Amino acid sequence: MAEINKVAVIGAGVMGAGIAAHVANAGHEVLLLDIVPDGAEDRSGIAKGAIAKLLKADPAPLSHKRNAKRIMPGNIEDNLDALSECDWIIEAVIERLDIKQSLYEKIDAVRKPDAVVSSNTSTIPLEQLTAKMSASMQENFLITHFFNPPRYMRLLEVVSGEKTSADAVARVSAFSDHKLGKSIVTCKDRPGFIANRLGIYWVATAIQEAMDQGLTIEEADAVAGRPCGVPKTGVFALMDLVGLDLMPHVVGSMLDALPKDDPFVTGHKPNPLIEKLIADGYTGRKGKGGFYRLNREGGQKVKEGIDLKTGEFRPSIRASLESAKLKPQKLRDLVTHEDKGGQFAWKVLAKTLSYAANLVPEAADDIVAVDEAMRLGYNWKFGPFELIDMMGADWFAEALEKDGMDVPGLLKIASGKSFYRIEGNKVQYLTVDGDYADRARPEGVIMLEDIKRGQQPVLKNGSASVWDIGDGVLCFEFTSKMNSLDAEILGLIKKTVRLVQKDYKALVVYNEGSNFSAGANLGLALFAANIAAWPEIENIVETGQEAYKALKYAPFPVVGAPSGMALGGGCEILLHCDAVQAHLETYIGLVECGVGLVPAWGGCKELIDRWTKNPKWPNGAMAPVGKAFEIISTATVAKSAEEAKTHLFFRDHDRITMNRYRLLADAKAYALELVDGYEAPEESTYRLPGESAKVAFEMAVDGFHRMGKATDYDRVVAGELGAVLSGGDTDVTEELSEDDVLELERDAFMRLARKSGTLARVEHMLLKGKPLRN
Repeated sequence: MAEINKVAVIGAGVMGAGIAAHVANAGHEVLLLDIVPDGAEDRSGIAKGAIAKLLKADPAPLSHKRNAKRIMPGNIEDNLDALSECDWIIEAVIERLDIKQSLYEKIDAVRKPDAVVSSNTSTIPLEQLTAKMSASMQENFLITHFFNPPRYMRLLEVVSGEKTSADAVARVSAFSDHKLGKSIVTCKDRPGFIANRLGIYWVATAIQEAMDQGLTIEEADAVAGRPCGVPKTGVFALMDLVGLDLMPHVVGSMLDALPKDDPFVTGHKPNPLIEKLIADGYTGRKGKGGFYRLNREGGQKVKEGIDLKTGEFRPSIRASLESAKLKPQKLRDLVTHEDKGGQFAWKVLAKTLSYAANLVPEAADDIVAVDEAMRLGYNWKFGPFELIDMMGADWFAEALEKDGMDVPGLLKIASGKSFYRIEGNKVQYLTVDGDYADRARPEGVIMLEDIKRGQQPVLKNGSASVWDIGDGVLCFEFTSKMNSLDAEILGLIKKTVRLVQKDYKALVVYNEGSNFSAGANLGLALFAANIAAWPEIENIVETGQEAYKALKYAPFPVVGAPSGMALGGGCEILLHCDAVQAHLETYIGLVECGVGLVPAWGGCKELIDRWTKNPKWPNGAMAPVGKAFEIISTATVAKSAEEAKTHLFFRDHDRITMNRYRLLADAKAYALELVDGYEAPEESTYRLPGESAKVAFEMAVDGFHRMGKATDYDRVVAGELGAVLSGGDTDVTEELSEDDVLELERDAFMRLARKSGTLARVEHMLLKGKPLRN
């Protein structure tokens, strides 16, 4: 099977440019083409303008700004011949069949015979797209439906036709999986495929039901969000995020394409409010607001929401429904709750989940594809069939019947059963034949959740577990809330090091939470501070230093495998690993200054060490500690694993995994690769500049304070950080050990922990989830 190396994207709109950016993130050259506007001075101006926007967009489409250099701008009149060098050509132009077909004819004239061509369409069936194509191009044509933004959304829907070659599908799927980090869901050639067909129906249903039942937008979002296992945006805030102006276009396409008896069509009602909002420029966050807006009149920032009855904006209302406080695991309690939120939840879920059941096998071969599509395409925590299982398939069917609704055939097949079950430590799913089949993972994928079904942990306490993942490798997993770090985790690290040294080859630090670790457990720290349990706090600091040092100098390889946030102590544990295999979407930083503290589990010493040994950084004692001061004092967080290397949170030999599902397998392989001939690192020593550096740091912070960029308490915290990084009462002629620097960290931490300004910051972070600027 020929590999895909160079890619082309035709269509430099938001979606096309985003796809091109992510191909560049994967390390591949990509050609970005668009039309030549009438009278244009720069014939490739559209593509060049798109690249310029990529560099400014937030969230960033590029995992590092330098990746923009891999995107080559052009136009379809002058640069079409360049497609002959491309292995995969992605069409992402306007959703008009005539324009697409005309473009395909031009592509066919210049493409390589084995180049794969795909469309990013979400509405036009493949059968129509290929109607005028040559036979050879049909063999290499398919639909690859990316979700916006392409860097962050892990779903890729793939649709192939009867004439599409298996090789074309395999090449694109392999590249998208391994290089772009996508989870491939195979869809049938039906309108909207899977995720959008169900997702748009869910959004439209929820909006209509909220209006019919008299809920406010805040109440609807509160109920349709977390209690249903959906992101807290719910539906109205979600529409603001994706853009209200897209709704009429997408819904119109679905209404035109679907059979007239489809519930999407029969249940549709025109929505004058959405039409008015769009006409008035309220297209969502990209405009001046949508269902929600920030009113900046009079210099104020007042969050407002639309009144669904009057169509006028009013101050946002906090939802106080009891049903909105329920957790997803209590789904049956939610849909049977007596308040209006419960009735709303039932109507929305009854219609949405019934619709999902009707999509199998019409749009998807099995329930696994539908669940995966909604989890990764719409960020649902649970797929539709997992939600039905939470309520009970029989109960759900009976409730539908009682409410006068049709019971889908798949629900009748599930009578007396569940959609998923565990059999022989494997997850099985119900097929359309009424039998069960094993849920398969892609080849080479290892998931800790699968391993945990078949064994007991090697070690365990209330905050962490250790698992045998085979071949002599153990996996250390945080299990506390938000994977926050506490004394139990630190104690288990020490036990694990002794166990691996005795009976195993290597250790991987990994978990499958949304975030690797949010850092130390601030709630416990605040409680201890409020009762003046200073010896306890100091003991935890010292225990953390000992545990992380034990990892660093263990006589076996330790590989950290983060994904999501790795902050504070979560960053520090990775700084002490021999190597890191990080998911691209790792957001890492030493953020302790934001809560009035300094890194004290070795973060300061490790960052000094890395910048001192960095051959690209100036020599001398001052430059490395100055860089460490800049990064730590500003609580710098890298917004990708690639960016983390810029700050030296990760090193050149640390590796990046694009597909989240492949992270554990890659980390295990890396750990085993390091086993042969492994030698623990030698202890570092430090020559720090002393008082002169501390004074320089204070002067810099004073300057920021005068400009209003640093607060009064920032000066206090920065002063303690400067004392650590400068080496305290020392100068460059003295050699400090790691333990000397750890003592400086510990002393500074304890001084700050006793201050009211720090306690105020910690409390504010716990209550508000953001730093206090005191």
